[in-house]
Amino acid sequence: MPSSQPSFRLAFLCLILASAAHAQQPAAQPTPHPPDYPGVRVFIPGVFVTPVPGAPFSGTVEILSRQFMPDGSTLTRRTINHIARNSAGVIHNERRRLQVPNSEDEPTLVSEHIFDPTTRLSTFLNPETRIARQMMLPKPPEAPENSTPETALAPENAKNLQTRDLGTQTVAGLILKGTRKQRTVPADRSGTGEEVTITDDYWYSEDLKIYLVLKHNDPRTGEQIVGIVNSERKEPDPKLFQIPVGYKVADETPVK
Repeated sequence: MPSSQPSFRLAFLCLILASAAHAQQPAAQPTPHPPDYPGVRVFIPGVFVTPVPGAPFSGTVEILSRQFMPDGSTLTRRTINHIARNSAGVIHNERRRLQVPNSEDEPTLVSEHIFDPTTRLSTFLNPETRIARQMMLPKPPEAPENSTPETALAPENAKNLQTRDLGTQTVAGLILKGTRKQRTVPADRSGTGEEVTITDDYWYSEDLKIYLVLKHNDPRTGEQIVGIVNSERKEPDPKLFQIPVGYKVADETPVK
């Protein structure tokens, strides 16, 4: 969609000059101008593992992204994350690069995160630099944007927020409770000339205290699906919560 910012800036400049030349006359208000649609911009948060004790498990998260590109094509990519939580509530999460769906290689590991709710010690592992960045947090980490209904981002200029109960369904022996959030962006604000409805579905497991399935759909950018494809409800491997041999530890806790 062509940008009309230059003409808007010119009109705004003319308005300022006219106001200065005719100070005795009330200044006219500029016509509201919708922001330019930014195009494809997608954030995929993955699954947030709540650091609660008494519910050990481990699982594999699969993330599928279908992005609508400006040239009309669809870019499809996927990745996986391994997550875990032990009986003490210590969590392990990770982030891997997106890759083409038919790749047989495991996606490249970008970072790992370990958090101990008892000590509030947060550790980020960088496999490329072999550095473990540690910090004592003042409070437990919060769920990232769009990973829960409470953190759902309302797109700019969105209106008519609706929350709907999707009921329950059973997946891999777990009862999941569904919540749908929909926001409407008016045609004159969507950047497409048409009304756009953004839909986010969240499926929560009370037993595991996490959202097992997240679905995001925006007709302008595409669809993202995040889901745990397998899980084991037993004590995970202790190595998942330890700093690997060969890592240099960097204490980044602020000095009081």
